[in-house]
Amino acid sequence: MGTESHRAAAGQRSIGLAVFTLSDTRTPQTDTSGQAIRELAEAEGHSVVLQQIVPDDGDQIRAALQEAVAHSDVLAILLTGGTGLSRRDATYEALVGMLERRLEGFGELFRMLSYQEIGSAAMLSRAVAGTIQAKVVFAMPGSTHAVRLAMTKLILPELSHLVWEMQR
Repeated sequence: MGTESHRAAAGQRSIGLAVFTLSDTRTPQTDTSGQAIRELAEAEGHSVVLQQIVPDDGDQIRAALQEAVAHSDVLAILLTGGTGLSRRDATYEALVGMLERRLEGFGELFRMLSYQEIGSAAMLSRAVAGTIQAKVVFAMPGSTHAVRLAMTKLILPELSHLVWEMQR
């Protein structure tokens, strides 16, 4: 079965999402990246089951991921923030240690698309994706522009297909 056949079999169904903004400084009023994820996902017919701002701390990130993985209505987990190189950026380390399978192409394609827009600074992103207990997980940078790029070019076009693959 080819990619187009798989997409057709997967259909375009509503996927239950967990959205986590990983930041020590964002509030519900200033969380433009988390709001962008919600708006873009809901415009495609998906539902946000959990949405939370989580401090950029490895233990708290892992706890939030475990909560989302345990939630039966959540089929995909979308993270924004904490993927850079600063001392406080803990998302990559917290998430990679939990991933059962990595989706290498996501980070590679995201950096390629980013490079086309921002040049060599794209290499600073540690955007990553994979699976935890049959849930698809994507970690995107914290900028709203980066979230829009990842969501529109990579995540939303394949989300139903990815979830279908995890459940078959």
